Amino acid sequence: MFSFYNGAGINVKGAAVADSDIMVSIQHLSKSFGDTEVLRDVNVDVKRGEVVVVLGPSGSGKSTMLRCINLLEKPTGGHIFIEGEEITGSNTNVDKLRERVGMVFQQFNLFPHLSAKKNVMLAQRKVLKRSAADAERIALEQLDRVGLADRADFRPSQLSGGQPQRVAIARALAMDPHVMLFDEATSALDPELVRGVLDVMRSLAEAGMTMVVVTHEMGFAREVADRVIFMEGGVIVEEGSPSEVFDHPQHNRTKDFLGHIK
Repeated sequence: MFSFYNGAGINVKGAAVADSDIMVSIQHLSKSFGDTEVLRDVNVDVKRGEVVVVLGPSGSGKSTMLRCINLLEKPTGGHIFIEGEEITGSNTNVDKLRERVGMVFQQFNLFPHLSAKKNVMLAQRKVLKRSAADAERIALEQLDRVGLADRADFRPSQLSGGQPQRVAIARALAMDPHVMLFDEATSALDPELVRGVLDVMRSLAEAGMTMVVVTHEMGFAREVADRVIFMEGGVIVEEGSPSEVFDHPQHNRTKDFLGHIK
């Protein structure tokens, strides 16, 4: 069962609770794969409508943290709350969770035999049990939102550049998520194709979508992020506004990382 917050601001397990504007609360999160500790005592709160960009070298735990938020990976320890409900309990309904938490991966994972429209319709029909007519209407709306209304009947192999990734974003948005997670959504694209996907992500941020974004796109982080987190070795080393982290980093490891990618 989910753990719900009571009126006193304490959840039923007795943990302190943030205010109602907190969409995602990660408390003392740890994750190990065998003897390898990938996350260690990670604590993050993401507010409603906030865009949090997570930076760090490969192997720092960024993607694992995202995958724990939608339970693609089961945490070893700690607690995660989505809109005040604990999702790390033993009886969490994962399908219900993923209705609220959309995720876009580095590989877009579209079904090659289905059109863009049918790819966007599929989870709506299977998970949300929407009618075919409603699922099609919403699919077309979301494809239009990502600039692909004229590609609705194209299969993935007929799409070019960053278009398949934009279909994947439309697919996630069609589920009406309250939070969107992006895990290196542009890293598999050639540099000249990145802009179209980032433009879609910018528009989502402008519309007030709560987003946690793992990326190496520093320009996007500077422009769009409300907060930047730098991770290494499974811990949060530094966090702050984009200007604080990029222009006035406090930790030597952050300075070194940013110095190599600028």
